Amino acid sequence: MENIVRFPDKNSEEKAALQLPRIIGHRGAAAYAPENTLVGLHTAADMGVKWVEIDVKLSRDGEPVIFHDETLERITGTSGSVAETDWKDLKQLDAGAWFSEGFVDERIPHLEDALSVILDRGLGLNLEIKPCPGREKETAEVALDWLSRIWPEEDAPKPLISSFQAVSLEVSLLMMPEYPRGYLMAADLPETLENWQDRAAYLQATTVHFDRRFFAAEDGVMMSSLAASHYPLLCYTVNDAVEAEAMFDAGIVSVFSDRPDILDDL
Repeated sequence: MENIVRFPDKNSEEKAALQLPRIIGHRGAAAYAPENTLVGLHTAADMGVKWVEIDVKLSRDGEPVIFHDETLERITGTSGSVAETDWKDLKQLDAGAWFSEGFVDERIPHLEDALSVILDRGLGLNLEIKPCPGREKETAEVALDWLSRIWPEEDAPKPLISSFQAVSLEVSLLMMPEYPRGYLMAADLPETLENWQDRAAYLQATTVHFDRRFFAAEDGVMMSSLAASHYPLLCYTVNDAVEAEAMFDAGIVSVFSDRPDILDDL
């Protein structure tokens, strides 16, 4: 089952259609394979997932790499940060052993390699621009430059670009206005909540992506604000089928899940 979201198309007076599935694989299929890896993307595709979400940030020498954390320790077991490490060294690190012995020697992917797998497997893409502090503009510029050169203009759904960083989304609006944008909100990032509707409107957001804690909150204040906005809403990270169904019943378009097989109809 898919939901159709419409957004402005710079090449037409009509609005383009963005067909989003109910379930989007979070960092690939993060409960079943190491997050943000090529094997994770293949695992998601093998499960029948139609769209995946991945994170991109820059190495010290400006290469776009698929990685979530600022620091390397959780995923690679080594000290240091992505921002302080060159790509030639990052690509030597093991990004799979932490998950299980079956994924030893899985590497941190370059954006180019991740896009190749995503296109080869016929997946839709939500690319989250997740810059290291101070590199919000540069990360978006580099990632979008690579994306614009690799992603086909036809025969693939336009990638959905999302970020918690307004600067990164502003770059996306300026560089690739034809790509839909997702405004990201988090309970522990108050800057994403303050005047969020004005910020989303300024950035010409197509979708709004919100923290599942808002849905679970007893006061319901944030969900009331989101529902009243009439933006297509996407929620992260939902790993329970009952909760996912409750969200769909409430009008949520899609949920991001580490376990994208929680529902039979992906």
